[in-house]
Amino acid sequence: MVVGLPGTAERHTARVTELLQSWSQEGRRWVGDPQAWRIVALPIHSAHLSLLADQQSRWALWIDDDLEAFRRGYRMLKQIAERDGPRRLIAVHSPGLGPKGLLSNLQYVAETHFGIELLVLAR
Repeated sequence: MVVGLPGTAERHTARVTELLQSWSQEGRRWVGDPQAWRIVALPIHSAHLSLLADQQSRWALWIDDDLEAFRRGYRMLKQIAERDGPRRLIAVHSPGLGPKGLLSNLQYVAETHFGIELLVLAR
């Protein structure tokens, strides 16, 4: 389950698959076969967020790399917390985005303000 994907879900789920392929090529064995993943885009305002949080164990938060990315990420984390969404998500983002700055700030905010574990795998 991926929240925060902008635009058409089909185009952006392909971006998530590309990221999984990138991680797999870096030797991250937990990814396995990136083509075997079933990626489902879920709008943050979905009425089913809480129910799906109980049913689905793997969640991701899409994070763009533009100037508004922190603001959008913060709002999404806040909505996830307010709507009893998942308490653990992996950060999915452009491969060039490093762990410093944006990602570490969102990770800190997720934990300290919302009690959400945001896993960041960027190097």
